[in-house]
Amino acid sequence: MHDFLKTGFGACHCRRVVKLLFSKCMMTALMTVVCLFSIVLSDAQPYRMPRASSDSHVQSAYEANVQKMNRLLQFIRYYYVDTADFDKLVDKGISEMLKTLDPHSVYIPGKDVKRTNEALEGNFDGIGVQFQIVKDTIVVVEPLKGGPSEKVGIRAGDKIIRIDDSVATGKICTNSWVFKKLRGKKGTKVQVTVRRGKEEEPLLFTIIRDKIPIHCVESYFMIDDKTGYIQLERFAQQTLTEFRQAIHSLQEQGMENLIFDLRDNTGGYLQAAIDMVGEFLGKDQLVVFTKNNQSGNRMDYKTQHSGSFENGRLVILINEYSASASEIVSGAVQDNDRGIIIGRRSFGKGLVQSQIPLYDSSVVRLTTSRYYIPSGRCIQKPYEDIENYSRDVINRYNRGELTHADSIHFPDSLKYKTLGGRVVYGGGGVMPDIFIPMDTGKVSDYYYKLYRRNIFNQFALQYANGNKAELMEKYPDFDVFYKNFDCDKAFMQEFYSYAEKEGVYDSADFNLKNYWADFSKKYKDTLNKMFPNMESVTDHHALEQLFLKYIQDQQADYRNREKNFDTEKYIKRQLRTLIARNLYGGQSVAKIWLEEDDTFQEALRVIRTPSKFRKMGIGPVKSR
Repeated sequence: MHDFLKTGFGACHCRRVVKLLFSKCMMTALMTVVCLFSIVLSDAQPYRMPRASSDSHVQSAYEANVQKMNRLLQFIRYYYVDTADFDKLVDKGISEMLKTLDPHSVYIPGKDVKRTNEALEGNFDGIGVQFQIVKDTIVVVEPLKGGPSEKVGIRAGDKIIRIDDSVATGKICTNSWVFKKLRGKKGTKVQVTVRRGKEEEPLLFTIIRDKIPIHCVESYFMIDDKTGYIQLERFAQQTLTEFRQAIHSLQEQGMENLIFDLRDNTGGYLQAAIDMVGEFLGKDQLVVFTKNNQSGNRMDYKTQHSGSFENGRLVILINEYSASASEIVSGAVQDNDRGIIIGRRSFGKGLVQSQIPLYDSSVVRLTTSRYYIPSGRCIQKPYEDIENYSRDVINRYNRGELTHADSIHFPDSLKYKTLGGRVVYGGGGVMPDIFIPMDTGKVSDYYYKLYRRNIFNQFALQYANGNKAELMEKYPDFDVFYKNFDCDKAFMQEFYSYAEKEGVYDSADFNLKNYWADFSKKYKDTLNKMFPNMESVTDHHALEQLFLKYIQDQQADYRNREKNFDTEKYIKRQLRTLIARNLYGGQSVAKIWLEEDDTFQEALRVIRTPSKFRKMGIGPVKSR
């Protein structure tokens, strides 16, 4: 459902794994560089310079390798056949060196530091619009409330056709190009030319860029009279403020119990995680501790304030993409028997990075310790085979771990106990109290084509903008829309007609021309071999049989898929979600999407069953 982008930052569910490809022939002098520059305070924890190793062999090996690297750079400088690009050489060498340490120590070139920090800092400089690229044209989904674009009069549905002196349509119009053109330093100006509705003349706006917030709380709403839902996207500087605002709003509406969704949340600042745990556990409770095997240092982190939700029933949702700070929060809640964790085993990212600045504004994020949650479990999963580490989720799926709880086995050596004596297991990540298998039901080809061709987004945006006045009069707020908006037969026919005009049709509808087009494309090589010339086509019995079998197979496949996947139901869900987002923003639209979410539905059943919490000994925290 997160298929739109904010100017200057990817869609809320931007999850990006940076893969660095390097030349192995060149090791570089990272150790020398690191020795020359100071280490600053980490985002994760205060960094303390460790004691030098007392092992004389380690020390002598270190010194010998520093000399080796220096000597290599000197030889390249004076004897290499051509002039070497030392910036490129050292960048690649640093990256290659870090690659051999662990999966999370990384080098960030100076030009990328600001962009990579934006999500954690919680803002960027830009014009403040959500947009989609539809048929090589930038279409404004929504100007962000209070942002510079809204202030000058940019509206949802406006088509941006020029940015300053650059034409903003055609093949050049990509997300990265738009970001580059619309983002810029706060206080600078950008001219945007737009086409609006049926107006003949384009409109010209001069927008002064400003700080644009990147929100952490993706959505929140009341599920029923006593149960609230909050979805957290990331842990950043403003996470606690946004969470408290959401909690306060829900409590004013009568919330007593909370479903807290951390699925796909890949983490962020440690302090934000500590603050979040404090909201559930209260003050002076151990959240996490870190250890460095080389220095022997251990640092404990405790909650620092009373919480806004210390007593109500709490369920936390996690999955295989919940990592780092998400695992600290869910693990601390589980170890203290404060809430029930539902979903699938989390990612297992428990390595702490400290940020080391280098002279050219580039940085190294170096792993300096490991995270341990209160029971003593280490969050980090094994990473001896770094190449295989990146395939861990795929390997879990192949082993059946994501679909069958009985495929997950823990040795007794990984057994730990919660505050109340419940058995939990280590070995990497947080294992939920209630396992929910991944939904592996395959969507129909028709639904997949609609999604791949961006038909859902295009139609929803066109429908919402074209009927906005009528829709807002009939459905003045999201709750009214949620209860009453119906994708009736006439609406669905309008959608199907739109899809057909865009070249996407349902394989269940018999259309000889469409079948032939797909058939000839799929069997192009076979047909060229069967019919190499005009004469061979005259005996077309074989062609008839092949084509007939193709049609029959397509129909059979469709019927089999329909048994497991109600295509129209999921089309309606997608359209209702997108139209609601275009009309009311994203705060509550997840409510539509969650109607068919197995993990959420189980959480709802559990939170409405007080005896489940009593049986598991889950409740307000007592001091450890």
